[in-house]
Amino acid sequence: MTTDLQLAPLGLDNFRFIRDLLQREAAIVIESGKEYLVETRLARVATRNGYASVNALIEQMRFGTGIHPNLISETVDALTTNETLFFRDANPFDALRDQIIPEFCAKRPGATLNIWSAASSTGQEAYSIAMLLAEHFPNLSTRIVGTDLSPTVIARARAGLYQQIEVNRGLPAKLLIKYFRQDGTNWQIADSIRQRVEFREMNLIRPWPVLPSCHVVLIRNVMIYFDIETRRQILRQLRQVLAPGGYLGLGGAETTVTVDPAFVPVPVGRATFYQL
Repeated sequence: MTTDLQLAPLGLDNFRFIRDLLQREAAIVIESGKEYLVETRLARVATRNGYASVNALIEQMRFGTGIHPNLISETVDALTTNETLFFRDANPFDALRDQIIPEFCAKRPGATLNIWSAASSTGQEAYSIAMLLAEHFPNLSTRIVGTDLSPTVIARARAGLYQQIEVNRGLPAKLLIKYFRQDGTNWQIADSIRQRVEFREMNLIRPWPVLPSCHVVLIRNVMIYFDIETRRQILRQLRQVLAPGGYLGLGGAETTVTVDPAFVPVPVGRATFYQL
């Protein structure tokens, strides 16, 4: 096999194979017309594994024997969208700071606040929460769990090392100065923040591991990639995880309305959360 990637149009049968693989393994739907996306994202996988083209990579998974056990997971990983940034969409963080966390402290003094950042990607959301807590609720006992199906992004999240362009996106300068140190051209988050977050690999469409009863669950900008039945399945499972009176946060383009009527939209400041 060669490492010189040959550029060729993605075969229709190969695209269908990848579409079905991604839906089976991650419940993510890729529509027809997105062949270019598959080609672009799998080019590095093909090169890294010594295949002459993306078609050759896919055909090995379709017909080959002795496939490296990580090849399928590496392919799914490459096709998963990991777009994220610090304090993405500020309104939910303002709601946490101004209403949700003060309400928890008033109702349950001395209790531990459990927060789950689902589909946490490279960790910016979970670390944003940790910095918010350090700034405004330094004495509150908390447990923050971040999960994602991609082992690659979970490893990056645990490392807490970010490029300049990543800390430029959404992170206030005062928090960069206070909670990061420069490491060459990158920025390393402080241990005091990194140690507040526990990151785990977790696939939302597979059996869930044991999670704490969560007072806040953020599962933002991920269910838009799922079909309606997968969304219903995830929301059914969330009913078992969300603590009584807890808050569920979704992305701005997502809602439980028409998907699971057990969840009721609740305006919190300029954000919308959901409660049972």
